[in-house]
Amino acid sequence: MSSSAARDRWYGSLPGVGNERVSAEAAKGGRRKALTSPAPGTRLPHHKEDVMAKRLALATLLGFLGLLALGGNTALAGPPPAYFVDESKLPFAALPDTSTTRYWGVHGGAGYRIEVPDNWNGDLVLYAHGFRGTGLELTVSNPRIREYLVTNGYAWAASSYSKNGYDVRQGVKDTHALGERFNGLVGHPRRKFLTGHSMGGHITGVAIEQYPQAYAAALPMCGVMGDNELFDYFLDFNLVAQALAGVPAQFPFPANYQTAVVPGVKGALGPAYPFVLNAQGLALAGVTQNISGGPRPAFATSFAAWGNFLFTVGVTGGDIGVAPGNVQDNSDTIYQIDSNPALSSAEIALNAAVLRVTQDPQGRHPNGLANIPPISGRLPIPVLSLHTIGDLFVPFSMEQIYARRAAAEGAADLLVTRAIRDHGHCGFAVQEEAAAFADLVNWVTNGVTPAGDDILNPAAVADPKFGCQFSVPGHASFDSCTP
Repeated sequence: MSSSAARDRWYGSLPGVGNERVSAEAAKGGRRKALTSPAPGTRLPHHKEDVMAKRLALATLLGFLGLLALGGNTALAGPPPAYFVDESKLPFAALPDTSTTRYWGVHGGAGYRIEVPDNWNGDLVLYAHGFRGTGLELTVSNPRIREYLVTNGYAWAASSYSKNGYDVRQGVKDTHALGERFNGLVGHPRRKFLTGHSMGGHITGVAIEQYPQAYAAALPMCGVMGDNELFDYFLDFNLVAQALAGVPAQFPFPANYQTAVVPGVKGALGPAYPFVLNAQGLALAGVTQNISGGPRPAFATSFAAWGNFLFTVGVTGGDIGVAPGNVQDNSDTIYQIDSNPALSSAEIALNAAVLRVTQDPQGRHPNGLANIPPISGRLPIPVLSLHTIGDLFVPFSMEQIYARRAAAEGAADLLVTRAIRDHGHCGFAVQEEAAAFADLVNWVTNGVTPAGDDILNPAAVADPKFGCQFSVPGHASFDSCTP
């Protein structure tokens, strides 16, 4: 029987697992009726994959917006949310022309999927998904490089986590627990690799430091590698915009910020913000460029794409739904409009006008998993990180912060970063992700450090060809990488 046929076996309650149930697509069992629509993970034609990826990205953005639009300590009040896993959504079919054993179930309150190819090479790839919003249903995502993994002999596993929200701590714990669950269901893998997108990149960065012996290497993608610095960036944008517009700012932001404040701010920044900017709007674009990674190709297009969205994130009381106090801070930030380190009179005036906000003492923790867990840069294993240069949601500066921290910890030789020419959040081609993973494995197996981009060199970042080395053709709104 081919692996794409439905082959189920229920294992019921397993020793030491309480009431957990797990299902495996095994070599024996009865046929199910064939699905009439593509099963999760089934490879679609390229144009359909692109549409699905864009829809997923939009859903992620809207979910993240829901979190960051929460006010005060709303997320911390009342009884704990009643999260649930719809187990009918966990089963998934094999990809065409592959032969695999598939497992799914609920473990520790988190849904999971596991897939092991018949020609398993002994390695396991754990995938950490991005932000899911603040809804109650917990869902699992297959890794985008699933086809590459199973056709090359890699097993993979992915968790829904047992909580939603920007809860990196839970993502770290549940992903690690799934690795242990794999040991019992399948066997101990030779090596474990960890990868993830967006918040999943943050989870990846934290997990390898919390469990330094557990993983062989890591591939964070579009990750929040600067941890709390992301939420400072959101604060920076909104307070600078108000200062440039001549609108008095408040923190916490007022409940009617979107309706009573933002329209007036936008109107003061240009006749058709963010597409047509006046001097004040251009100054905001300049500051945003500098706080998001510095001058780089096609930034004007990036700003036009993200300029409205940035008014909708980080405009809360600053607890981000997980901390007992405000985590946002711009108390010592120096804002620059241009790339000249010397402050101009306009920059001096801007810095004097921007409202200053200080984090609460209980808002951030320098170590551990509390609140928004930090990433120290003390890398115990090789890390290859990917980021799009036009992403202004989780900006390219996250990678620069991560690289500086790794260098400060003497771990620069364990970090390689690749820049991809795209304006989207996690706007990678699958080929770019698969190539990065292959190079990461080669690094671990053969000691060959992959090539990367010089992301801490401002001249290299500003070069019109920055990001060309690892970007495949097809990313929109960038000049061709070929002469």
